Amino acid sequence: MRIESPIKRIERLKKASRPSRDRDERVPPGQFVTDRFPVLHHGPVPHIDLETWSFRVFGRVAAPLTLDWPRFRSLPETTLTRDIHCVTRWSKLDTTWSGALWRDFLRELEIEPLEDATHVMFHCVGGYATNVALADLNADDAAMFAWAYEGKPLTPEHGWPLRLVIPTLYFWKSAKWVNGVEFMSGDRPGFWETYGYHMRGDPWREERFGV
Repeated sequence: MRIESPIKRIERLKKASRPSRDRDERVPPGQFVTDRFPVLHHGPVPHIDLETWSFRVFGRVAAPLTLDWPRFRSLPETTLTRDIHCVTRWSKLDTTWSGALWRDFLRELEIEPLEDATHVMFHCVGGYATNVALADLNADDAAMFAWAYEGKPLTPEHGWPLRLVIPTLYFWKSAKWVNGVEFMSGDRPGFWETYGYHMRGDPWREERFGV
């Protein structure tokens, strides 16, 4: 498969961009707005069987657990509209997601992080992982495990059956095909972070690379 370079991808997406009347308020520095929804991920799209799919909660947590798809899907559903921002410099405004909010996930499943838990590592089918501070997750009222986009189930290319959505961070943190969360005492790099991406990834601070 031919791999498109990041520079060519940015130039192609700029051609599909549109001006925004409230750009200064909604679009972080160094970003351009696009109507498209680029498909970006590491590795091939996995083939997932919901009959055998499972989601693990483990690490620095009082009671580890494993959920099957019916149990996960039974969590309260919320639909929210938020802007998203990719580290490759595109932003997409007014995207609508449905799924289980992070706070509802913790409450409904009675997940209690231990006192020394400061970060989580989200694990995904295929081996991808990304790290996020608990403070960022708990402060973001829109952080969710999403199973639908714009009123329809996620497509495989966009993370079906389940992806993380954290609008306040660059979108590489919104991991596709997520199937586990590991609570950690301290931080450690995920996949892209080991290749120099920022450990946090705040788009408003342009935390693209470095620590």
